[in-house]
Amino acid sequence: MPTYDRAAAVAYAHRYALAPNGAYYSFEKLGGDCTSFVSQCLYAGFPEMNYSRAGWYYNSVSSRSPSWSGVEFLRDFLVSGGARPGPAARESEPQDVAAGDIVQLSFDGGAFSHSLFVVEVTRTDILVATHSYNADYRPLGSYEYRRARALRVL
Repeated sequence: MPTYDRAAAVAYAHRYALAPNGAYYSFEKLGGDCTSFVSQCLYAGFPEMNYSRAGWYYNSVSSRSPSWSGVEFLRDFLVSGGARPGPAARESEPQDVAAGDIVQLSFDGGAFSHSLFVVEVTRTDILVATHSYNADYRPLGSYEYRRARALRVL
């Protein structure tokens, strides 16, 4: 079973944060590309998809799991502890993240609707890469949000 290569995932994030990878469909016009971008980063670090019914995979825009591009579906897949292959995570506090982890935001205090990929943690902030307003090394503190949760990739 592969182990998660954080350096490869972060390198992918830097490479494609501002110039998206044309091998993947952009979901910008379907609600945002943030979670698909995070999944791409995860896949760069853990290149094994899960084709089960509740899995995590991408073949094309019409052949993908809900967890590939849906904020809540990705969280549910990663923390489910169910059948693998595929990456896994545990929910944690944002201050406990490291490069290669995920932060998800709720802007209204209710549902989480944005996924961000952690590329660096400094003494003063968490720096992220993301799509849907493409950014690299963007400080988490520059977002206006009501709640944040972290997914610590195992």
